[in-house]
Amino acid sequence: MLTRFLALHSQELARNWISTVGTWGAVGTVGLPWSTDWWLILDWVTYVKGKFKKDD
Repeated sequence: MLTRFLALHSQELARNWISTVGTWGAVGTVGLPWSTDWWLILDWVTYVKGKFKKDD
């Protein structure tokens, strides 16, 4: 699939960067709820939605 869009040199660079991009993607996925209002983000997760009931 890479051969259709990238030249040979760019393909080699892309293969080398795949693990780095994956790592930073995982850090961003975990870091976003941690650094923001995690309650709003985790409210979309079905399993977690029932665990944090608000006491009114």
